[in-house]
Amino acid sequence: MNTHEPKIRISGVTKRFGRKTVLEDIDMSVAKGRKTALVGPAASGKTVLMKCISGIHVPTRGTIEIDGVRVTKAGGRDHTRLMQSVGVLFQQGGLFDDLPVWRNVAFKLTQTRGMAEAEARETAIEHLAAVNLPPETADLFPGELSGGMQKRVGIARAMAGDPSLLLLDEPTAGLDPITTRAINRLIDDSIRGTGATVLSITSDMEAARHDYDDLYMLHEGRIVWHGETAAIDASDNPYIRQMIDGKAKGPIEVVV
Repeated sequence: MNTHEPKIRISGVTKRFGRKTVLEDIDMSVAKGRKTALVGPAASGKTVLMKCISGIHVPTRGTIEIDGVRVTKAGGRDHTRLMQSVGVLFQQGGLFDDLPVWRNVAFKLTQTRGMAEAEARETAIEHLAAVNLPPETADLFPGELSGGMQKRVGIARAMAGDPSLLLLDEPTAGLDPITTRAINRLIDDSIRGTGATVLSITSDMEAARHDYDDLYMLHEGRIVWHGETAAIDASDNPYIRQMIDGKAKGPIEVVV
């Protein structure tokens, strides 16, 4: 398989909310079977772009394709069928507080695939085991879990149904360094051997440089750098250098 064949193709995407432009003329190609990091300072448009890809937001202008199918043109059953091959992890976990863990994990399986509850529960427990959570976790509610455990449940839900594309919004945000490393390893373990494509928003530049194949950087709704992560250290791009070095002085204005 050609690892540089596009899984996601984004062409000229602009997104406005009223008079506010959040994304401006975005062009991206996320390679099939590779892990791509999406980085940038706060309020740069990363989450809005992710929501456009997942179909939550409709771009004001431009096109988004997954496996050659236009997300913005796929409606009703076609959109549901397309999204069945996509696993999404939201920034805050996005778990349903009033549902036990196993129903959260199996939500897509029962709601869009009509899987019987007994089979769905068994499948959910298998996915929980894959993220190192014991079977008894299945009957707990999200509010009974730690932040790290909620992240693991979110990853298990994203992986349910063996998606070919994972969209992850800050999978390690707010976690301690030990848990962060464990979550990054779990993501790698979960996709190993499946050929899944990963697009992940992350603020962890260390992980972005070492755990991902490719990287796009957004600033004020525009792409200011993209390339293979192996090329980052040699880059003299002022935006990516400021992100790597973590310095206040640079083209990115630091708001405190």
